[in-house]
Amino acid sequence: MAKKNKQFVEKVTAMEDDFGQWYTDVVKQAGLVDYGQVRGTMIIKPYGYAIWENVRDELDKKFKETGHSNVAFPLFIPESLLQKEKDHVEGFAPEVAWVTHGGEEKLEERIAVRPTSEVLFCDYYSKNIHSYRDLPMLYNQWGNVVRWEKTTRPFLRSSEFHWQEGHTAHATDQDAAEETERMLGIYADVVEKYLAIPVLRGKKTNKEKFAGAKYTLTIEALMHDGKALQSGTSHHFGTGFAEAFDITYLDKNGRSQFVHQTSWGLSTRILGALIMVHGDDRGLVLPPKIAPTQALILPIAQHKEGVLDKAYELRDQLKEIVRVDIDASDKTPGWKFNEAEMKGIPVRIELGPKDIEKDQVVLVRRDTGEKEFVAFADLEVRLTALLEEVQQNLFDKAVADRAEKISVATTMEEFKQTLDETTGFIKAMWCGDVACEEKIKEETGATSRCIPFEQEKVADTCVCCGKEAKEMVYWAKAY
Repeated sequence: MAKKNKQFVEKVTAMEDDFGQWYTDVVKQAGLVDYGQVRGTMIIKPYGYAIWENVRDELDKKFKETGHSNVAFPLFIPESLLQKEKDHVEGFAPEVAWVTHGGEEKLEERIAVRPTSEVLFCDYYSKNIHSYRDLPMLYNQWGNVVRWEKTTRPFLRSSEFHWQEGHTAHATDQDAAEETERMLGIYADVVEKYLAIPVLRGKKTNKEKFAGAKYTLTIEALMHDGKALQSGTSHHFGTGFAEAFDITYLDKNGRSQFVHQTSWGLSTRILGALIMVHGDDRGLVLPPKIAPTQALILPIAQHKEGVLDKAYELRDQLKEIVRVDIDASDKTPGWKFNEAEMKGIPVRIELGPKDIEKDQVVLVRRDTGEKEFVAFADLEVRLTALLEEVQQNLFDKAVADRAEKISVATTMEEFKQTLDETTGFIKAMWCGDVACEEKIKEETGATSRCIPFEQEKVADTCVCCGKEAKEMVYWAKAY
């Protein structure tokens, strides 16, 4: 490898040396983000935003298939409106950014820059829902929100981030419960099938649920360093918000009823998971279904006659079946290889004069580094199949990595010893008492990640207090 190619890779810290620095290096070197002028903000660069667009477009399609319509609500919330739901505002109070002046004049009432939009939707519903015929009201909003975080890191925790937030109103508790579970299923489906990240599905404890919710469902992923990441949540509000905002409708019998609501969201935080689950010391590793460029053509000795012409011919041939691009810059081949690897492009297609003579190309996989020679005539079929193989391999590899990082603890001594020796999810029984949940966090730093839908009985007693256990919980240190 040429010296400058080594320097290219050396810009990324080895993940085993310093995982946090590795993450920051990859985010910067792969051209995903730059830092904004205000602390905790980020500029999502074209390549980073292209990945987010692919996630967004897939989710948006599924939302619309299930009857949801996109809307756009204001960025600003009057303080009096935010205060209408007590539990909700208390949950977000430490993170709210406030506008106090308009120009040179002090405002009569503070205005919150939205940390989330529940109260805005509730205010709207209270004025626009009158009859059972108006239900269900199924809305989704794509936008940005502001939460004044103390500690920030690109994608994972920023003062401003992009996301979608769904807000729905229903006639019955059952309808809202079905919606809550349906939307969690969509999140899990997209994250597993498109981002190739396996997730645990379950319910948050009351301590960890969304402020103001009846209950919260979650998908939890495990990063390469063994920390968990909450990757998407779906909340059943019951009638709590409806009662605070007087959102009622007349049922078929002419009786006034409160609506039952849900809210659900997935943000650019999922791109942090994408980096930390699949990335390696050479940079990003992107699953083909979510990669902006699925295959990159790299002409070798492109100054020689016919090489660039053939490369562009292949691009035009392949662009109907895959997202393909070509690097015809004057950089050295080694530099191009390293750039393609840093950006996580799933397959690179190498083409030089000798390959043209043999009517073939060289396909190189990003996930394994394996090379294979493929005839021009077979390229379309083989490339399509290879991308599917890469997609599946990344998911299978992540499943296997997670399995190695799941432990069982039946006592606090085992729990602490496990955390001292390894990282990952710990399966342990819980009595349901918040005091035990808080004690575990205080003494170990681990939090309850979810009460999984698929329950196991790994012991009879609570891992903390030794009393009769009610549920098995996944615990972990988390981002």
